Amino acid sequence: MVELRHSGSSLGSRASSSPMKRDEDASPLIFNDHVLRDDDDDHPRHSFRDRYRSFWSQIYSFFPFLNDDPRFSQHGSRISLLLLLFIAVAGLISFSSILQRLNSPYLCKKDGIVLHCPRVKENPSLWENPFSATTSWKPCAERHDGGMSDLPPENETSGYIFIHAEGGLNQQRIAICNAVAVAKIMNATLILPVLKQDQIWKDQTKFEDIFDVDHFIDYLKDDVRIVRDIPGWFTDKSELFTSIRRTVKNIPKYAPAQFYIDNVLPRVKEKKIMALKPFVDRLGYDNVPPEINRLRCRVNYHALKFLPQIEQMANLLVSRMRNRTGSPNPYMALHLRFEKGMVGLSFCDFVGTREEKAKMAEYRQKEWPRRYKNGSHLWQLALQKRKEGRCPLEPGEVAVILRAMGYPKETQIYVASGQVYGGQNRMAPLRNMFPNLVTKEELASKEELAGFRKHVTSLAALDFLVCLKSDVFVMTHGGNFAKLIIGARRYMGHRQKSIKPDKGLMSKSFGDPYMGWATFVEDVVVTHQTRTGLPEETFPNYDLWENPLTPCMCKA
Repeated sequence: MVELRHSGSSLGSRASSSPMKRDEDASPLIFNDHVLRDDDDDHPRHSFRDRYRSFWSQIYSFFPFLNDDPRFSQHGSRISLLLLLFIAVAGLISFSSILQRLNSPYLCKKDGIVLHCPRVKENPSLWENPFSATTSWKPCAERHDGGMSDLPPENETSGYIFIHAEGGLNQQRIAICNAVAVAKIMNATLILPVLKQDQIWKDQTKFEDIFDVDHFIDYLKDDVRIVRDIPGWFTDKSELFTSIRRTVKNIPKYAPAQFYIDNVLPRVKEKKIMALKPFVDRLGYDNVPPEINRLRCRVNYHALKFLPQIEQMANLLVSRMRNRTGSPNPYMALHLRFEKGMVGLSFCDFVGTREEKAKMAEYRQKEWPRRYKNGSHLWQLALQKRKEGRCPLEPGEVAVILRAMGYPKETQIYVASGQVYGGQNRMAPLRNMFPNLVTKEELASKEELAGFRKHVTSLAALDFLVCLKSDVFVMTHGGNFAKLIIGARRYMGHRQKSIKPDKGLMSKSFGDPYMGWATFVEDVVVTHQTRTGLPEETFPNYDLWENPLTPCMCKA
């Protein structure tokens, strides 16, 4: 437990090297299994008759009116009756309290066992960022109207560049921001990016099916030339998709701006139109000029707007979340990343039956044979990843953390998630502790969502907006969705709380059989006091999308 303590005196003062001493804390997370054991074999065992006589002799000494001895006095009888009545009343009160606790829906899960947890009083700061007033940062990446544009005409730029924005909605969003930045670096004209889904995202969505194209082009008109389609003078459009002569393929990940000037720009000038492929994460952060990073923020937070119908539907879902109790109420958005693909890719070990573990091993061997190898190294790898906090949090673990933070069972929670691995059984601990869990499918009718089911990215956009506008946002694992949500909430004012659990510390706490509930609560609260989505100082290679402080925000 010493390794769990923080440097602060408040935690260090209660660290103890004695497990038995820590057992003295009332803990709903551990069983007192020593009371179930027989006496040690080294001690002589009394016969049942001897223990029986001894027991009743003690009872008679306390309550003499139970004895048939004629020496029993009337005065002693009254005192004993009063004492017995007092014990009976006290026992009735205690029994009622125990029943109330056992009937409480607050359940905790530790080491795979679901247990009852004490109630935690709701803190007034649960629904606000308590430290937001201490910071003085404001957005400063917006367009400045009234300025003079120094962009050359379309036919006088260096040439045209074309990119495929691959992956899911949020990966595509990042690619679009990077494409605008690269076009600016090379003074090139950007052809409206094509949204290309891979084998996971089987969906033929176009840019204009999700984003407001007119606003996108108009908002960036003073920064980059953007055209809707490949120019008419380029007749063989299929060549741009297939010909290697029209494709720049050797762009390294997180390439500096100078790489594009030295290696890509000459080819664009020569061929007049070039495709950049692949383009995922092909532009760095600390190796580009600050104004380029600021431009990426301008694209992300101002130029990329969802279509009006998507915005309207999202606002309707938000309104329903805020009025589920019959009166205005805050709500939490939970991005739960525990799909089968995420669990498999993590190569972490999770609670489950032997059959479940065997099927997951087969799935991993099939999908990632190079990483799986013969499987002999995976157990050690899983332990190391969990220790480092690189494993997705299970629904039950999320429930315990939120409970320790003080969120009551009445909390309204919007869940943005794919199909959870393990189904309802895996979700049961979370639903038992927080029964007011809903998804967009439960908030809206089939008819209302019918128009959005044509494109997977439209449904993802609804989740994105409902999470973005929540009072509290909780992420359970990494990924572009959570990064973009937290980054946007930071950029737009960081008044709303965004919780990023310390999974490394939580894994140690969950694995400690001697940690009591009170100690666990204190660790959770202290650890996450400042993990609420405030702007943080940037360091080299930091992810711009999660923390847009230095290039995109300025002092108020």
